[in-house]
Amino acid sequence: MRLSEVAGKVGLTFSGHDLDISAVNTLALAGPAELAPLLNRKHLPELAHSQAGAVLCEEKFASEGRTCLLSKNVKLDWARVVALFARPQGCLSGVSPQAFVHPEARLAPNVTVYPFAFVGARATLGEGTTLFPGVYVGEDCVLGRDCILYPNSVLLAATVLGDRTIVHAGAVLGSDGYGYAQSPGGHVKVPQVGVVSVGSDVEIGANTTIDRAALDATRIGDGTKIDNLVQIAHNVQIGRHCLLIAQVGIAGSAKLGNGVVMAGQAALRDNISLGDGVQVAGQSGVGVDLPAGAMVGGSPAMDIATYLKMSLTLPKLPDLARRVRRLEKALEERQDETKENSHE
Repeated sequence: MRLSEVAGKVGLTFSGHDLDISAVNTLALAGPAELAPLLNRKHLPELAHSQAGAVLCEEKFASEGRTCLLSKNVKLDWARVVALFARPQGCLSGVSPQAFVHPEARLAPNVTVYPFAFVGARATLGEGTTLFPGVYVGEDCVLGRDCILYPNSVLLAATVLGDRTIVHAGAVLGSDGYGYAQSPGGHVKVPQVGVVSVGSDVEIGANTTIDRAALDATRIGDGTKIDNLVQIAHNVQIGRHCLLIAQVGIAGSAKLGNGVVMAGQAALRDNISLGDGVQVAGQSGVGVDLPAGAMVGGSPAMDIATYLKMSLTLPKLPDLARRVRRLEKALEERQDETKENSHE
């Protein structure tokens, strides 16, 4: 499309001449018919040598002789621009005769069900929802409008998805929570009879698992984005617009407020609460409640300022240990001399 058309669709202006844009690319790889972003000042050297036909950038980085799409928030506007050129996954529409759809299931108009997907009894699929091959939607599941379930994702019985929710390949929602009672004869399974309830505009990464509640519901709030390989245990309550990065683990009955960020491999123990806006650094282990706005790191987690100071100190510990040993030895020698002098 013409650059002027791109600008109109995302509500931006441009400097330089109008031209046809065929694709988006990086500054280093873009050609004369492609649009590239200047996402960070550190990429300015690449901008000088870029062959991109147009560059999305802040106005202060626009230069004469180069066509620029002008933005006050390049990262956000770049997401909108890429969406104009992104090719949607999939090539089919309608319900494949090779899929199994239970006679009691209810499918709204414009639903797409690929071959070898399964839709159980009394399941409800909202308008525009797409199930890719190998998807399992159990009985009594409810899916909102325009949901996308990628290949081999699983919704076990009575799982609920809001509108426009995306579940990536291999994710499992509604598996049994990890609940057992101890007996002289071994571990006795506690049936998990709750559900998983996911809000609207949620994205759930590949091979992530979200366990059903023991009795009520494991809940994921609107707009929350969950990365790949995340484990969310039974009865967990997650607020709106949270970010959970790869390999995060959240133990049973933990509660997260709105806007919580947990970086990669961070973990929460069971039955604790994080207030709104809490940020947890990567590989941190949180074992206590945290108030709104707290920023922590380390395992066990501590205030982020303390954690950063500790991180700077750790590499110095071997040298500090040697200095302490030398000081201890010097002190012992001084004490021995003092004793000898006192005897004289």
